[in-house]
Amino acid sequence: MFGRSKEQPVVSEVPVDVPEAQQVKGRPTPTRKEAEAARKAALTGPTDPKAARRAARDAQRQARTESQAALRNGDVKRLPPRDAGPVKAYVRDFIDARISAGEVFIPVAILVLLLSLVHSAVIQTVVFSLWIVTLLAVVFDTAWIIFRLRRALPVEFANEDRSGAVTYAVMRALQLRRLRLPKPIVRWNGQPVTPRTPKP
Repeated sequence: MFGRSKEQPVVSEVPVDVPEAQQVKGRPTPTRKEAEAARKAALTGPTDPKAARRAARDAQRQARTESQAALRNGDVKRLPPRDAGPVKAYVRDFIDARISAGEVFIPVAILVLLLSLVHSAVIQTVVFSLWIVTLLAVVFDTAWIIFRLRRALPVEFANEDRSGAVTYAVMRALQLRRLRLPKPIVRWNGQPVTPRTPKP
């Protein structure tokens, strides 16, 4: 009675620019919008979590390398946040323009350690006295630094963030001058450090 209708061939509309790897049987064909989104994701960066973590570690390592180079070379534009800013620069110059008791603390501690090995009552007395005098000098010098900076910083930098500046100064005063970073730009007498000119 009824004629058998001819089956019309089904033509799947596959976007031309979709890779063949995405044209998997049994899955819906990606639309053009989805294909473009996939291409943009591939161009913007790695979607693999391991690759993303690796890229983040490389970026952090590069930032640390640049910060260390800035500390050694005195590049104020690339200093880490701990050392950046006019307040920290003022504190560094304040500490570097004087001889701190903390600078001699480590050498004296090494000397006391070596002399304590000598079995002599006189030397032991001298060592103990030297150690006590050094400790008292460091304590009084640190108190003087704190007193001076707490009076000077609000006057010099009334509108600047001064948090951590006093602690920064104390820690720098306890370091050997040759090991301080950023490197001092003033001498003990307050005169600027003359940069060394390379030999021809």
